[in-house]
Amino acid sequence: MIWTAFALLVGFMAIGIPIAAALLLLGVALGELYSPVPLVRAMGEIIWNTSTDPILIAIPLFVLMGEILIRSGITERMYHCMVQWISWLPGGLMHSNIAASAVFAATCGSSVATSATIGTVAAPQAPRFKYNERLFLGSIAAGGTLGILIPPSITLIVYGVLTDTSIPKLYLAGLLPGILLALAFMGAIAVLCSLVPSWRGLPIKASWRERQAAIVFLLPPIVLFTIVIGSIYAGWATPTESSAIGVVLATLLALFQGRLRLAMLLSAIEGTMRTSAMVLLIIVAAYFLNFVIASIGLTGEINKVILRLDPSPYQLLFAVIVFYIIVGFFVETLSIMVTTVPIIAPLVFQAGFDPVWFGVLMILLAETALITPPVGLNLFVVQGVRGRGSLNDVVIGVLPFLGVLLGFILIVIVYPEIVLWLPERLQ
Repeated sequence: MIWTAFALLVGFMAIGIPIAAALLLLGVALGELYSPVPLVRAMGEIIWNTSTDPILIAIPLFVLMGEILIRSGITERMYHCMVQWISWLPGGLMHSNIAASAVFAATCGSSVATSATIGTVAAPQAPRFKYNERLFLGSIAAGGTLGILIPPSITLIVYGVLTDTSIPKLYLAGLLPGILLALAFMGAIAVLCSLVPSWRGLPIKASWRERQAAIVFLLPPIVLFTIVIGSIYAGWATPTESSAIGVVLATLLALFQGRLRLAMLLSAIEGTMRTSAMVLLIIVAAYFLNFVIASIGLTGEINKVILRLDPSPYQLLFAVIVFYIIVGFFVETLSIMVTTVPIIAPLVFQAGFDPVWFGVLMILLAETALITPPVGLNLFVVQGVRGRGSLNDVVIGVLPFLGVLLGFILIVIVYPEIVLWLPERLQ
């Protein structure tokens, strides 16, 4: 039964069926094959109950906030501010790619949007300033992964809904690891460019007067992040309410900077509808699939296999990590989470691991899937923005950052207080 389900899913994806449709078809197929009753009749009720969860309203609102920031030009100005301030480091603009991705992630919540936005601005600079283009592209793809870790992360919202874990606690838990991972990426760039000076690119000089003038472009996203996320931490607003506040503030920022136009708003709303429809369709399809899996006894069968092996807590955790890394080669990040977390998370919690800590670990594992071929979304986004050459250039360039990410996962396992310190202090 287990292998049948996996083979069907791989087969659907291999023939090019979109992931949401593949999950629905897999649920229908498993129900027809293994259930004595027509489970497909429950699809309508499951989809309705899932899609009316109030916390899911935060997803399209956070996406809309990011879309407004992108299309109003605030993000582009923020990137140029980063260039003025940190391009003197070994690796120059590559540090700006990571730093700008981290700041934009704090106002967007989407890795794909972060990679696309920063890539659009940054990618043309690689040949212009004679950087090692592979490493430069890799820094954009790796920086984009921060979008699902640094709050307000859409993926953390999904994990919180799936496991009934506090989203404010998850946001607190993701903040420090997100900052440390960004610094680790920048450290890797500095080391590589120090070892191979030809990778540094041409220096960009900026006077203190120019830097001070540019700092004003960094203030809007920082103020926006502080108000939106601070309102959650202070208990003044729920994640859904804070996302609505974020949309209003982003619109006001666009207005004050003279970028608010009807055409821009319509474009932002269209982009939001496309992204939100994709995310929510994957979620409702996965919920139906999970219902079918539980109904036909597949969840119990998996649990029996694991209990029969009687692994220690860390053996179980190691198996989970290996599973997610391997599956991440073939399945899109959000789909992995919504189909597997309801099955795996209870086993991990039962083994004694903290749900908030495991949520951040899950996000880090999802980040590896974003930058590993053949379906690493960030790789395709960066190559699409580049518009020339081979995808292999991006794949090769991202390898050092993938190594840093795997090493950071190990550090989080050995030192879980990196994740739990902030939620425990501010509880």
